[in-house]
Amino acid sequence: MNYFVTGIDTDSGKTLASAILCEAFKADYWKPVQAGLPLDRETVKSLVSNSTSRLHDEAFFLKTAASPHAAARLEDIKIELDHFKVPETTADLIIEGAGGCLVPLNDQDFVIDLAEQFNCSIIVVADLYLGSINHTLLTMQELRHRNYRIKGIIFNGEPNPESQRIILHHSNIRSLLHIEKEKTINREVVRKYADQLLLNWYE
Repeated sequence: MNYFVTGIDTDSGKTLASAILCEAFKADYWKPVQAGLPLDRETVKSLVSNSTSRLHDEAFFLKTAASPHAAARLEDIKIELDHFKVPETTADLIIEGAGGCLVPLNDQDFVIDLAEQFNCSIIVVADLYLGSINHTLLTMQELRHRNYRIKGIIFNGEPNPESQRIILHHSNIRSLLHIEKEKTINREVVRKYADQLLLNWYE
């Protein structure tokens, strides 16, 4: 199964959520487009402790930390949907998007278009800041408008029970996990959340 991890903003916690998903399911990891350093692939590698997960190289590595369409233009690189090929694997594959759903790849296509191309189920990562209700529900609205399969949502950050409640109420999707604000992020923390995720996944 392919799962596409998207966020409601650039710093929603997609890479950490992807590492937790890889650890929970011994899944492979792939970020099709990386813009700037550090490499999210290397971050996931440092956080996953199972020996099964494989981390696949990016289809596009852009040196400029910017929207993929802007970075590609600066570096004279052309990104087209048919340039992407899913890595060959027999494992589940966690695919991490760049930024939020409507981050542009070029003048026609958005990051979320990759999810349809790869036949993915969507996992939304939402950090709980002031304004996150609006951004999360707009993200859900766009995914529903596109008739995408949404597996659920992962919340990230300090608990905000009322924000979480109203998001789940209006989006009518499941909460898969809440990642607390941790002082340190390491393999032990990722294993802890992977265990929690598995309990929620099959409810």
